[in-house]
Formats: sequence, structure tokens, C-alpha cells
Amino acid sequence: MGVTRLKRKDRRNKTTSRVEVQFLKLGRNVELGSRSQMPKHSQITKNNAILDKLAAEAK
Repeated sequence: MGVTRLKRKDRRNKTTSRVEVQFLKLGRNVELGSRSQMPKHSQITKNNAILDKLAAEAK
């Protein structure tokens, strides 16, 4: 039997679930000294820095 292609709905679910898992992995264990510390150049770290700056300017 040949390989069946996923319907568009299932393809979308597959990619979104993979992205969600990656996001959850990055969002965990960010306390200082953790072996699985978030990388310095990750997008989440950059976003947090920008948000902190904007929050400081808003005060």
C-alpha cells in the first residue's frame, strides 16, 4: 500500500503541535543556573528584553 498524504487539516495540526512543543521546551527551565538555560540568542529572550524595555519606558 502506498504512503497516504495528510489532508491539509492534519498537516496543519502536525506542524502547529511541533511548534507548540518547541515553544514549551524553550519556555521551561529558565531560572538562573539551570543546565537547560534558554540560549542567549533565542527569539524569546530578545522579545522579553524588548518588552522589558517598553515596560520601563511606559512607567
